[in-house]
Amino acid sequence: MAKKILIVDDEEDIVQLLQFNLQKEGYEIFSANDGLTALDLAQSQKPDLVLLDVMLPELDGYDIIRELRKNPATEHIAVIFLTAKDSEFDEVLGLELGADDYIVKPIRMRTLVARIKAVLRKSSTKDAAEEENIHLGDIEIETLNYRVKKQGEVIHLTRKEFEILLFLATRPGRVITRETLLNAIWGDDIVVVDRTIDVHIRKIRDKLGIASDGLIETIKGVGYRLKNE
Repeated sequence: MAKKILIVDDEEDIVQLLQFNLQKEGYEIFSANDGLTALDLAQSQKPDLVLLDVMLPELDGYDIIRELRKNPATEHIAVIFLTAKDSEFDEVLGLELGADDYIVKPIRMRTLVARIKAVLRKSSTKDAAEEENIHLGDIEIETLNYRVKKQGEVIHLTRKEFEILLFLATRPGRVITRETLLNAIWGDDIVVVDRTIDVHIRKIRDKLGIASDGLIETIKGVGYRLKNE
């Protein structure tokens, strides 16, 4: 079955360019030119991935991803920001809100297609070793449905936050470098800044209510380790 992609951009020529090229790659395409229509389509069509501009009528891209991540029915839809906003602040904000990638216009189609494939591959591939739930004290990781509970209460992590926690949890006691995490979660063909990992780790700790080194230990200058206790 073809993967579904929702293209969200208020420039119709960009939408048509993306639609033409992605349909050639075999994807089923939906499109929206404003934020409210995009949110309605995301909720009704459940695409596998959203290509999302930031500056949009009605709702901007940041508002859209916030709404997607708040809704259990849409929180695990992959999102790639595709935008002219090229500051590091905007990129970090987009990733912090739960985007899977952040690409700055102008579009290089071959690069875009490669990064779409990488994100979708990460979304659909599950390691056989990750099929059983993992318990870390009062924290339970439900590996097949991307859900985390603490004392039975669901904790809403973004897709990337969940994948980072799961990667560490399946390798307890091992020091995992930032580079390893970046390559494992984002793919080695996607350029992401090192401190993206630090932002996500901080968010995981905050949401789980754990001290900075209470479960996920910082190894200065190297990366992180999930304590094996």
